This record gives sequence, C-alpha cells and structure tokens, in this order.
Amino acid sequence: MVPNTLGVVLYLFLLSVNASLALAQEASQSAPPAPSGVTPLEIRVGYMRAYAPGLALSVLDVPPRDEGVAGAEVAIADNNTTGAFLGQEFTLDVTEVEPGSDVTGAFREMMAKGVRYILADLSAEQLLSIADLAGQEGVIIFNVGAHDDVLREEECRANVFHTAPTRTMLADGLAQYLIWKQWRRWVLLYGSHEPDRLFADALRRAADRFGGQIVAEKLFEDRGTARRSDTGVVQIQRQMPVFTQDLPEHDVMLVADESEVFGTYLPYRTWVPRPVAGTAGLVASAWHPASEQWGGTQIQNRFVDAIGRRMLSKDMSAWTAARVIGEAVTRTQSGDPAKVAEFVRSDDFQVAAFRGQRLTFRKWNQQLRQPVFLGDGRSVVSTSPQEGFLHQVSELDTLGIDEPETSCDLN
Repeated sequence: MVPNTLGVVLYLFLLSVNASLALAQEASQSAPPAPSGVTPLEIRVGYMRAYAPGLALSVLDVPPRDEGVAGAEVAIADNNTTGAFLGQEFTLDVTEVEPGSDVTGAFREMMAKGVRYILADLSAEQLLSIADLAGQEGVIIFNVGAHDDVLREEECRANVFHTAPTRTMLADGLAQYLIWKQWRRWVLLYGSHEPDRLFADALRRAADRFGGQIVAEKLFEDRGTARRSDTGVVQIQRQMPVFTQDLPEHDVMLVADESEVFGTYLPYRTWVPRPVAGTAGLVASAWHPASEQWGGTQIQNRFVDAIGRRMLSKDMSAWTAARVIGEAVTRTQSGDPAKVAEFVRSDDFQVAAFRGQRLTFRKWNQQLRQPVFLGDGRSVVSTSPQEGFLHQVSELDTLGIDEPETSCDLN
C-alpha cells in the first residue's frame, strides 16, 4: 500500500525529530564538562574533625572510622556531578585533631590551602576557638557535629551555620511523640557528665513546653567500672533493676546518657516493664539508617554503593552542609563566601535533603530547620513534628528554640 501525502509528511517529520533527539543526546553525553580554555571555579571545602577511637556499651554502636567524613565525600561527588557542566569543581580536605586540643593551628593550615568553607565536627569549645578568626578571614563554618544549644544562642556567630540539630530539637521531637501517644508521666535518669546534664536540661524544657510530667529524677554516677567484662554484665543485670526500683508510677523512662555509661543497659532490665527513650531505647536523631521515605532509598543506596555501609546522622548532617554549599554556589555562580552566606540566609534558599520537605535556615540563629527521626536500632518509629503541633511560620519551628525565645544576636 502506498502511503498518502499526509502520511509521508508525518513519517518524515517523526524521522527528523527522532534523529534530532538522538544527536542531542549524543552531544550531551560527549559534551565537555566546561567550555574549552576556561579554568573551572574551584571550591575548596575543609572537614575539620576531632577524632579519637572510642568505645560504646554495645560494639554495634561504635562509630565507623569515617562517620561524617563519608557523608561529606558523597555530597562533594554530588556537587561535582552538576559542577562539571557549570565550570565548578569541589574538593574536600580532611584534617583530624585530638578531642579537646587547640585547633587554631590546624585551621590556619587549612586557610593556607585555600579553604574558605569548613565543615566542623568539633566540640563547642573547639568550634568557638576558631569562629571569630574564621569570621575575620571571611571563612564560613558549618557545624555538623555539635548539638550544643549555646552555639546557636548565647555564643552564636554570623559566619557559623548549623546542620546538626540541637539537643532541644531532639528532646522536643521525642517529647511530641510521647505526648501524642498520651504517655505523659516520665521519670528522668541522667549521667554525671556535662553532655548528659545538658540533654537532661533539654528534656526538662520539653516536658514544660509540651505538657509532660517528670515525676522523678535520678542521677547515675559514673564510677569508672569495667563495663565490658563478664562480671560487669552480671553486675549491671542486677544493678539496673535495683537502680530503678524505688521510682513512682510512670509511663516512660527517659535516659540522658550521651557519655555511654549506663543507658544501653536500661531496656529490658528496669524494675517494672516500661519503655525507655532518650539516648537509649527510642532515640531521637537527625537521620536513621533505615529511613526509606521521601526518596531516602535513593540516597541510602548511593551511599552504600560509595561507602559500603548505611548512612548515619552525622553523615547526613555533613552531606547536607556540603550540599548547601553546592546549591548556593550553583545558584549564585560564585565561590565568594560572603555571597554564598548571603544567599543561604535569603528567602530564596532551600535545600532538598530526603526528609519530606525542602529545608531552610532559621534567620535568628542560623540553625537548619529539619524533622527529627525517632527510632530504635532497626527501624524508624516516627518522625517529628507530630500531627497537631502547629506553628504560625513552620511546623519545624516547634522543634528547638523559637524566634521569641532566642538569645542570639547576629549583629
């Protein structure tokens, strides 16, 4: 059968379209990363990490050697995927320091290498020791490890952004879920180290804020016993029921033991059968390695392919910080830290981070708004903010210090 004239015209049109698409696809696949003869804009990102091998009550909880750094590496690769077509090249320079040591020398060495963006996985004291120096030199710091509220409040700095959640955000996320479950009566057990006391303070604040009732508190003193010996396990199995025996009637046992002294031993060993939450049992975090919602499977699979393990909270905080830099550099077409910081603070900025919504920074203390994951060792139980906890600006602002409460002055 001979096709009619209209059929011939249509056939030739489709043939030409398909040929054009094929040529365009071939051209895009073979296109050079940047225009010929143009030097790529190099964005040097530093990762400053306070590291020493640590122990945990469970060997399964010992942090991976590359915790945090791995998240930054994956994000830098993501940045370069886009940057290759925009004439941008992102590099990562990792420096390790001793916990509690002076980090100013390491900071100056990073600056000498041309680093103008630093992902800081440091203690609050170490971060503050370089924050003002960084500000004088036009260096932007992203805090990916320290949960201390003081860094966002009394000791906030205009050149420091925070992708790690605060203790108050974590405590509020946990408290919202307990209130949503109608588990309102809590006992609070806390350790004797400063981080334990700070998280206990955050839990007390959350109780006052959301209507929880702390019916009793008890301090667990760290006496430096050998916790991993066989006799230690027997001792703990006997000690925990006795330690929790004289507590009043309660719905949930809250534990504040960031120092990993006793909290892991509480579930299934309490005097009366009650759920445990806080730093053991049901734990609040920035991310969960079992998260698969909101495209989580995508980032998890990519992370596993690149690193060989699942993504942890600090990995996500570091990944988000590096992606914030990449997104801002792409949108501003500039590597100038001042221009990048201005854009990150603006109403136009947002970053997608596989957590259900695009995230932004709070203008009053430069803390990243983000949901809080609640989970045990194997699965995500829930995410906060919970249903029914409302806010006039963003429901994410029901987690942590809100603008009317802040003591931060960025001027």
